Amino acid sequence: MRILQPAQWSKPRGFSHGVAFEGPGRWVMLAGQTGADEKGDYAPELAAQVATALRRIVKLLSEAAAGPEHIVRLTWYLTSRSEYEATGAGIGAAWKETLGRNFPPSTLLYIDGLVDARAKVEIEVTAFVPAG
Repeated sequence: MRILQPAQWSKPRGFSHGVAFEGPGRWVMLAGQTGADEKGDYAPELAAQVATALRRIVKLLSEAAAGPEHIVRLTWYLTSRSEYEATGAGIGAAWKETLGRNFPPSTLLYIDGLVDARAKVEIEVTAFVPAG
């Protein structure tokens, strides 16, 4: 994959503007993952829910013989701008633990709520695994 970064633009923090890739491979699309644990329970804090959602994403990618380095797009749905802004350090730590130094194109949307009222975040993923 090649990161799309025009020389005249400032480099974004925590994401990429775009990626390009060529050649054969396979796509992996994940449904939105929330911060629910294996039992369906949610931690009360947003950063903990993000950590759980990211761990779920890594687990699902591994089921497809893929990893965080194959993510080409993330879409985040968040229920609170203020809580997101207040928990930046915790979210950053969860990112580093699960996705490492991979910063794919990302879109964050603030919404009124998710299907499960306890959920504070849902993250959709698109990944591409090159052949060979």
